[in-house]
Amino acid sequence: MPPPHDPPPHDPPPRGPRPHDSWSRDSRSRDSRAHDPRHLDPRLLRAFVAVAEDLHFTRAAARLYVAQQSLSRDIRRVERELGAELFVRTTRQVSLTADGVRLLPYARRVLAAYDELAVAWARDDRPLLFDVGAPVSTAHRLLQRARESAPDVEFVARFHSGLTGAAAEIAAGRLDVSAGRVAGLPPELLDVLDHRPVRFERIAVLLPGDHRLAALEEVPLAALAGESLYAAAGNPATAEWTDLAVRLFAGRGIELAEPFPEIDGPEEFARVIRKRRWSVLASTEFIGVPGMVLRPVVDPVPLSPVSLVWRKSLRHPGLSALHAAIDEAVAGHGWLEMPPGSWLPAVDMAMCGQIRGRYEQL
Repeated sequence: MPPPHDPPPHDPPPRGPRPHDSWSRDSRSRDSRAHDPRHLDPRLLRAFVAVAEDLHFTRAAARLYVAQQSLSRDIRRVERELGAELFVRTTRQVSLTADGVRLLPYARRVLAAYDELAVAWARDDRPLLFDVGAPVSTAHRLLQRARESAPDVEFVARFHSGLTGAAAEIAAGRLDVSAGRVAGLPPELLDVLDHRPVRFERIAVLLPGDHRLAALEEVPLAALAGESLYAAAGNPATAEWTDLAVRLFAGRGIELAEPFPEIDGPEEFARVIRKRRWSVLASTEFIGVPGMVLRPVVDPVPLSPVSLVWRKSLRHPGLSALHAAIDEAVAGHGWLEMPPGSWLPAVDMAMCGQIRGRYEQL
């Protein structure tokens, strides 16, 4: 529970309403000099809004990337500085008080203004940091086209595989843009990110050259029954890809290879998978590995949905150039066309359809 309210002042409150102090009009017993909401730290307002929207301290803390104890401390400080109890807490639920309900729309508007100020103040000529995952990828193609169309914009590429890890970096402000499968991201990350479908990549398997299926030009999905495929299990940065593999393998007799620590860099990746003689779930946009062959999967044709992902508050000419590159690739190369007999998880289909429709209307 929050600390008790401060005792009422001994002097009677002044007569008549005070300008710009609606909080004092409704709470005349409070000392307006100590409980003036205009002096609240925006960080505390963000804490309040997160809890008010989630009505759950654990989820709100995850959304803000802070410890739950720290968030509880911030909420108590907001209540102390305002001299008002904003939440009713029980062992089963959290709910807003009347003061909390009254504060919420004002807090949202203040934070929106701060975000607009941050965007307006940001230098447009700063480099845009783009994690493209690998030098052979849909994201890297977009980057190359954006660099060609906007030569005055500085794009800095990063090559760290895994959208789950990249999305956390974007939310924390340490990265600007990445690409990958958004349906596998945690909800608390999706709350602060925006995304746009870019391409449906065909899923493939990377096989040792002497594998029983290596001679085939395309590998039927059913032929992989009994196989164990590496799909980055054990690497939390690529959790969205492992989740896609689990959904694809379900009921088909295909096993997920044992968890393995994160493999950093193409050379180390090639060394590990050759040594362990793994077959790898990949896409047709994948690095070449000596001694191994890449084969598309068919019957059905599984797809890997790739979306561009960025922070909702991001405004940068590099992002505009990337959107233009997407428009060009979708119109000219059919990147969002789904081949006959394709497979995509229902959750991906729903998310891609909803966001894709929004951009098609622009």
